[in-house]
Amino acid sequence: MAPMDEPDINTLSERIKQLIALCDQLQQQNRHLVAQERNWREERMQLIEKNDLARQKVEAMILRLKALEHDS
Repeated sequence: MAPMDEPDINTLSERIKQLIALCDQLQQQNRHLVAQERNWREERMQLIEKNDLARQKVEAMILRLKALEHDS
């Protein structure tokens, strides 16, 4: 096996630097996506709670309307 020439070592070194930079970029993007997912999950839970509260209020209004209807 022949030893690597200086240009081969430089090319390999540059490629390794590029891969490290790419890994750093992907890790940063992953952290951003994880944070974004967490925010969306929290927002989803809030919307589910609001929807449930609205449903309860509508059901209560319907019951009151039916009670008024029977009282009339």
